[in-house]
Amino acid sequence: MAAPRAVWKGFLKVGSVSCGVKLVGATSEAGKVHFKILNREDGLPVKSAYVDEETGDVVPAEDQIKGYEADKGDFLKIEPDEIKKLKLTSQHTLEVEGFVGIDDIDTRYLEKPYYLIPADGAALGAFSVLRDAMAKQRVAARSCVVLYQRGREVVIQPFGKGMLLTELRTHNEIVSERSVFGDLKTPKYDKDLLEIAELLIDKKVTKFDPSKFEDTYEDALIAMIDAKRKGKMPPKPVPQPKENVVDLASVLRKSLEKEGIKRQPKAKAGRKSA
Repeated sequence: MAAPRAVWKGFLKVGSVSCGVKLVGATSEAGKVHFKILNREDGLPVKSAYVDEETGDVVPAEDQIKGYEADKGDFLKIEPDEIKKLKLTSQHTLEVEGFVGIDDIDTRYLEKPYYLIPADGAALGAFSVLRDAMAKQRVAARSCVVLYQRGREVVIQPFGKGMLLTELRTHNEIVSERSVFGDLKTPKYDKDLLEIAELLIDKKVTKFDPSKFEDTYEDALIAMIDAKRKGKMPPKPVPQPKENVVDLASVLRKSLEKEGIKRQPKAKAGRKSA
């Protein structure tokens, strides 16, 4: 099998130490079901096109440019070359700005992963030293890279024989938890229910193993397409769960029985001897 194509090549630089590196995508859409848009009347594929809002005429790709709406209906034209000239960061260097503890990284900000590997044999030594030092200190490097003509904040951390570079969302893209959790009340409940819930959790604790994950939506799409191919009825939809649990205590206890979990009787407090 051919090696994955690098999406970026450059240098990883920490102080005076630098080494050639390249980025390879860590995700793939190859296994996903993809649809085309068809004309319902004749069943033939249709193409998307940009049309002039006023005339309705199709605008060829060579006549399309980006526009920023400065005022209502008033657009600033932005040429592709103007964007390319922006030098927010070096296009060919991952300059490490600092290190953060791996356990301190807020996972809400993690967006898209890439594998970071040495560009060639000459870079292997310096790359390995940096990777192993970061692994020993349990830190990730903070940096910035230009990908697809856009500067992106990233974190880089040791990962097996190489490293993992992950694009970060900006702070403005994250919805504050206060705006969502602010109105949540803290209800009072029987502490006995907490113990039952903990027993259920203990029964189902396992290791994080993505190979066991299933894309149930993708599986359902494939099953539906297969049924249509064979002229059969599509699979029945899964029934919706009940919206609310009315008697939480009863549901938790039934869950214990279903899982075959027996609660240990609580020891009764005895009187202290004189």
